[in-house]
Amino acid sequence: MVMSTSLRSGRRLVSSVFNNREFSTTCQGNKVIQQQHEQLQETGKSLNLCSAINQALHIALETDPRSYVFGEDVSFGGVFRCTTGLAEKFGKKRVFNTPLCEQGIVGFGIGLAAMIVNEAAKFRYRSGNQFNCGGLTIRTPYGAVGHGGHYHSQSPEAFFCHVPGIKWLYRLAVEEVPEHDYMLPLSEAEVIREGSDITLVGWGAQLSIMEQACFDAEKEGISCELIDLKTLIPWDKETVETSVRKTGRLLISHEAPVTGGFGAEISASIVERCFLRLEAPVARICGLDTPFPLVFEPFYVPTKNKIVDAIKATVNY
Repeated sequence: MVMSTSLRSGRRLVSSVFNNREFSTTCQGNKVIQQQHEQLQETGKSLNLCSAINQALHIALETDPRSYVFGEDVSFGGVFRCTTGLAEKFGKKRVFNTPLCEQGIVGFGIGLAAMIVNEAAKFRYRSGNQFNCGGLTIRTPYGAVGHGGHYHSQSPEAFFCHVPGIKWLYRLAVEEVPEHDYMLPLSEAEVIREGSDITLVGWGAQLSIMEQACFDAEKEGISCELIDLKTLIPWDKETVETSVRKTGRLLISHEAPVTGGFGAEISASIVERCFLRLEAPVARICGLDTPFPLVFEPFYVPTKNKIVDAIKATVNY
């Protein structure tokens, strides 16, 4: 049984999906995933993230009668309209609202108990692999939204990356997705843009800002290679290492505070692997070591101009 739970801070949206699927052996699974990835390149169409989530929830509810969606406002379509049409199509017994209580919703998802760190992540370990949470997935928006402030614009990924038993994934805001059920491999980064002078690494919404910075740097004769890490735990060290060995320079950008951010882990790992190939210190363009400010959000987040300045400084070091 695969279970997915989504949390939204703000007027918070939380939904849980239980989905049961047959998994092939490792070799067969890799072959199937590769075939589906190739088909995706041919048949996928561009969807924003909310539409893709809605499509995925429809597929889960259609293919598994034991799947459910529950959370805050989900029967109304949710704050971001990710669950639009589900209650009408699948009924209120499978798509239903809950009180505004994230702890209770995640706990209900795990048991269907405090929750992600002390229960879900350690459930398999403490039982000696006799029990698990059925492949629990927690889906949650994060980061700057323009009005989220110190609660709803946070980026707490580094905290969860310290918890063994959790995999931490990110998706682009808009990307090519197929209309049918499919799988993509975890822990494989994607080179979005090839370059020769400097490697840029990011994930999630920050990638669009970094891509704009790459275009501006190109106008000044700087060739940037941009990598979408996609998965933080475990992350694709090999792809990043290969790129840095080629360019000799690395810049990492994320919205979370710079101190103790996941960018520091990437920096340390690449220095260990590529020390003699680096032409400049690793640059990190990140959020500040303060609570996320509501009014001063533009000063807090790593902007295109901050990244362009760091690219120039690193290349000209």
